[in-house]
Amino acid sequence: MGTGLTRAHVIALGNEKGGSGKSTTAMHLVVGLLDMGFSVAAVDIDARQRTLSRYIENRNAFCADNGVRLAMPGHAIVARSAQNTAEAAEAEEGKRLSETLAQFSASHDFIVIDCPGSDNFLSRRAHAYADTLITPLNDSFVDLDLLAKVDPNTYQILGPSHYSAMVWESRKERAAAGGAAIDWVVIRNRLASLEARNQRRVGGVLENLAKRIGFRYGPGFKERVIYRELFLKGLTLMDLSAAGVETSMTLSHVSARQEVRSLIDSLRLPGIVREAAAS
Repeated sequence: MGTGLTRAHVIALGNEKGGSGKSTTAMHLVVGLLDMGFSVAAVDIDARQRTLSRYIENRNAFCADNGVRLAMPGHAIVARSAQNTAEAAEAEEGKRLSETLAQFSASHDFIVIDCPGSDNFLSRRAHAYADTLITPLNDSFVDLDLLAKVDPNTYQILGPSHYSAMVWESRKERAAAGGAAIDWVVIRNRLASLEARNQRRVGGVLENLAKRIGFRYGPGFKERVIYRELFLKGLTLMDLSAAGVETSMTLSHVSARQEVRSLIDSLRLPGIVREAAAS
């Protein structure tokens, strides 16, 4: 059952690099919340790549082809404007996004927004709307450069990078509008099973950086082939026990499902927090 929240809690997944598992994380979060009984809407503002939308289309096709009923989110794509001027385009895009969120907010507990891997007006607006912002990173200093400049010899933080500055501006915009603070959670995806020196160094820099620019450091997903394979069927780890989907769960699948649950638990979302506190 849903929580009966008066306003949907908005979760945005954003960064400015592709290949970090952002859409995969978004879809697993959507289905994980659906599996817990919440009503969830998925909003894709990456109208060019449309990875989250293709994921949902594949899910619908799988259900139709196999006679399987799986929980489905509400879904919308917010298209880019074709207006001739930047001012007119931003006004149109802003209106489309705000109307989409208002429509879903009236009937859903959570809205999950998948942002493009680039800095544009729609992405910045979605960040400002977010109650919870999740930034997935690959486990490398290439992706870490998105958040901060790091000394190559000492691994000391030299200062925040462009994406961190954008999040800071989104926080100021939200505060100026009277909104609550954005809860920013950075997660590391595609972690290797065996911890290496680079992995420890990246983790150490992230822990120090979290205190400086104000994010929480949450659990992400390990490098697993299963995450990529499930996309074509529109499935997630939360679906594997559904009738007709898979007959047996391997230990790796069980561990991967726990990664999804650990991520959701770490987000301290409304409703889930109260249930955890009451249990």
